[in-house]
Amino acid sequence: MSSFPVLALFGLLGFCFIVIIIMINSLIYKKNSVNNSFATVDVLLKKRYDLIPNLVETVKGYAAHEAGLFKEITELRARTAAGGGNIPGQLADASKMSGLLGRLMLTVENYPELKANEGFLQLQRAINEIEEQISAARRAFNAAVNEYNNAVQMFPTSLLAGMLGYETKQYFTASAGDRENVNVGEILKK
Repeated sequence: MSSFPVLALFGLLGFCFIVIIIMINSLIYKKNSVNNSFATVDVLLKKRYDLIPNLVETVKGYAAHEAGLFKEITELRARTAAGGGNIPGQLADASKMSGLLGRLMLTVENYPELKANEGFLQLQRAINEIEEQISAARRAFNAAVNEYNNAVQMFPTSLLAGMLGYETKQYFTASAGDRENVNVGEILKK
């Protein structure tokens, strides 16, 4: 009869051990999902950055007075191509690049002969396709971040997350500039 409490204690300790292992594995799985989702966004951003020089060169021939915009796009592309593993910085640069590309596409409206150029149209279609893929990958990234952040912040996994040094991740959000309305009339006047 005295062995029953010892067995019950070992059973309880074994159960607690298994629950802790499951929670740790869950945290690791969710962290890896966030990293994988960001890697997908990163691959698509690199694809977009590879297309940008061709797009800029095509438009440059028609819109020489847009040199400031071309310079800004080129500098941002160079900075983001260097990377550095800083996820929040890369996310901010990606949002800024989306805004600059939007301005570039609106600028094209002033040049009917450019809009009819087959090479430009192919580049524009490729950029639009990649932008749609980036948008879908951002949504997947944010869903993975949400799931991970919930696990890091909710009891009881929050106890383990704190002990293991897990911190919440940043969502992929639009920059302040991306939230502003674009003044199409001002862009088309140039």
